[in-house]
Amino acid sequence: MDTQPLYDLTPIARMMFLGVVIALGPLAWVWVRNRHAPPAQRLRVLTLVTLFLTFDLVLFGAFTRLTDSGLGCPDWPGCYGSVSPVGASSAIAAAQESMPHGPVTFSKAWIEMIHRYLATAVGVLILVLSLVSLVERKRLSVSYVWPLFTLVWVCLQGAFGALTVTMKLFPAIVTLHLLGGLVLLALLRAQATAYALAEPGHCAPVGLPGRLRWALLGVYVLLWLQIALGGWVSTNYAVLACSEFPTCQGSWWPEMHLREGFTLWRELGLNHLGEAIAFPALTAIHYVHRLAAYGVLAALLWLAWRLWRVDGMRATARGLLLLAVWQFASGLTNVVLDWPLLAAVGHTGGAAALVIVLTGALAGTRRASAHHPASTLSPTPFSTPLR
Repeated sequence: MDTQPLYDLTPIARMMFLGVVIALGPLAWVWVRNRHAPPAQRLRVLTLVTLFLTFDLVLFGAFTRLTDSGLGCPDWPGCYGSVSPVGASSAIAAAQESMPHGPVTFSKAWIEMIHRYLATAVGVLILVLSLVSLVERKRLSVSYVWPLFTLVWVCLQGAFGALTVTMKLFPAIVTLHLLGGLVLLALLRAQATAYALAEPGHCAPVGLPGRLRWALLGVYVLLWLQIALGGWVSTNYAVLACSEFPTCQGSWWPEMHLREGFTLWRELGLNHLGEAIAFPALTAIHYVHRLAAYGVLAALLWLAWRLWRVDGMRATARGLLLLAVWQFASGLTNVVLDWPLLAAVGHTGGAAALVIVLTGALAGTRRASAHHPASTLSPTPFSTPLR
């Protein structure tokens, strides 16, 4: 089998073309439905559509990782120098013949490339968002800087996607790639809320008591820390280190090698010395995530209870409550049923949905003043439907 270069940029133009073709569908739908709408509304709808597709991309990325398809095409951006597995069929067949149970198969190659196609389409949509916001900047009260920053971020995310492949699923890189995708969701959600607030005659942000808004921000930070721990569990394949609940390996405090488990810069399956990582290190990765989950779950339930008592925030409170229950159930199912694919993807989806909901809550609220207490302000616009 021919040796492939570390970076093969030959098919990049064809990949971009496929991304444009895929993005044309959502762009056409937004234009037809909102061609007579003001710029803020068009941008809001396009941002929400991009947010929806980015959420799908995060889910498909989890599916790619959980099916061990991350190296289905071991080069980037194409597949053995081709734009699709069809053109790389001979190389894939040779790799599969030499390693029948290896990372390269036709099904895994297709999963990996579909993930790249969808990522390219999302990049094209964000590019359009940036261009439109720049052109319409004089007619908008929302700064065009954030869409441009989102464009830069999605380019960085693409670079991390390339490193994920070329560095052979290096755990720290894969975890950062996951977090980068969720940051992209947060950026798009905040922009959609800003465009909604900029529409003429739209309702004002909800006013929250100062301490409650600080609590909202604190829970948001806790959520990101927990997602980082969850990503570290997934990228190190440590889910099955504890296969029972609520104890782990028959103990409330199993043997754990915390230092080895949380050495961040090392190859997959190896410790910092290049030796096979010890099982107690995987146990530490899993159990720290589980212990932290108890605190984050309690914080989410408390926040939902507090927000339920604020006018205009019941939809957010209900969403937080349902997602907290979903995360607990899907996380428990991962443990007791030996990591079923649907539950594992759903657990990632629940984390992504929590990021969207809490980002919308932060962007759609402000600190209540003495003149405008929380009970008298209008409902938040972050749940406005597509038009």
